[in-house]
Amino acid sequence: MELNINGESRSTNADSSTPLLWVLRDELNLTGTKFGCGIAACGACTVHVDGQPVRSCVTPTSAVANLKIKTIESLGTLDQPHPLQMAWINEQVPQCGYCQSGMLMAAAALLDKNPTPSDDEIDAAMTNLCRCGTYQRVRVAIHRAAAAMKKGGAA
Repeated sequence: MELNINGESRSTNADSSTPLLWVLRDELNLTGTKFGCGIAACGACTVHVDGQPVRSCVTPTSAVANLKIKTIESLGTLDQPHPLQMAWINEQVPQCGYCQSGMLMAAAALLDKNPTPSDDEIDAAMTNLCRCGTYQRVRVAIHRAAAAMKKGGAA
């Protein structure tokens, strides 16, 4: 089966029912996407599928075969971090960091749809769980990134 991941065609021999998360991590070595709960509750495994945030731990690979998949590895680079990544650093969002790739992907999907979200819209979109409880920092960082993106610069 062929998958379009981060703009590249990637082949997999995985069974079509294998969750996308395990193909990404175990077969394609894209380990930025994390396993948290396995039941789509926590959001650590969030990726984009055709621009929508999707929990990859419960998404069969067959369901995304002809769609565009983006992982955290596509969000920014060391030389050019995404404004969300800069805002996360500047607002000291990560504590343990485990949920952060999923949080960033959910936040990126939100800002792609709504470049100036309100606090209520952020709260509604950010359904990811953070055991460290940095939700207030997440909200501030999303506002900071939105402002930076509006100006065309870094957060």
